[in-house]
Amino acid sequence: MKRRTLGQGLEVSEQGLGCMGMSEFYGVGDDDESIATIHEALDSGVNFLDTADMYGPFTNERLIGRAIKDRRDEVVLATKFGNQRDENGARVGINGTPAYVLSACDDSLSRLGVDVIDLYYQHRVDRSVPIEETWGAMKSLVEAGKVRFLGISEASSATIEKANAVHPISAVQSEYSLWSRDPEDDVLATCRRLGIGFVAYSPLGRGFLTSEASNREGTGEGDFRKSHPRFSGEAYESNLRLVTNLESLAAAKGVTTAQMALAWVLSRGADVVPIPGTKRRKWLRENIAASDVELSAEEIEALEAAVPRGSVVGDRYQAAGMKSVNV
Repeated sequence: MKRRTLGQGLEVSEQGLGCMGMSEFYGVGDDDESIATIHEALDSGVNFLDTADMYGPFTNERLIGRAIKDRRDEVVLATKFGNQRDENGARVGINGTPAYVLSACDDSLSRLGVDVIDLYYQHRVDRSVPIEETWGAMKSLVEAGKVRFLGISEASSATIEKANAVHPISAVQSEYSLWSRDPEDDVLATCRRLGIGFVAYSPLGRGFLTSEASNREGTGEGDFRKSHPRFSGEAYESNLRLVTNLESLAAAKGVTTAQMALAWVLSRGADVVPIPGTKRRKWLRENIAASDVELSAEEIEALEAAVPRGSVVGDRYQAAGMKSVNV
């Protein structure tokens, strides 16, 4: 697995592993298979693991902690704070207060069973707290040696500028794929101007940009995609036609639909690192193989014509969720 460098010299595998679905949101998980998936990722050179305190809630960090207990030195470990939930899973709100930043970090360190977090993200921006205050607290975590690098998720260019002025940002994480190209409006340009890496979550459109129906339908028990506008009713049927276009191009190249979509994200630049999520070794292997797929300029043009920007029907989240992105 090749390496890419995010901001401030943070070197990671060119693909990471999104671990969220191992514990919540994408149906019932299997801890043993999830840990085996993490171990195979590490064996294959995928060293960049992504989690958050709210996944589970809290159980995903504990799972990652168990998986890397004897392999900590092989891992670039990223986690997040800010989407506050209680032990019962109820959503408390978005919290960016300095006191919460400090306590959330200590709690994550404990659950993960580590002394330092490699990349600590603000998961969502708290509109009620000046970003400078949140990032002042995050900066103090670096100074205390609890965190190595800092990141922010789903932030606007203006917020990125303000946060970066307090402490250099290593990574901005946002949804980015053939069917979610919002970062191309201005966030990617801002990151490049400031020397910040970009981490693309859901690079397979939450499984939609695959040919596996069970991956893209979001109909299983406990699967949160059922409530997403893009996965509902007429939007689903309309978006499915885009996948058919993608399938044709993938078949012509002799790769899977998912590999074609992931290769497109990898082609966006050496400063872009996709973190496809999976909880099964089968899909991990398929994703890893996408790193060997080279796309010509003509193929990239054909992909973008097959899934034109603006052609996807439906928002990425429900209305409440959309209010918390690009803040």
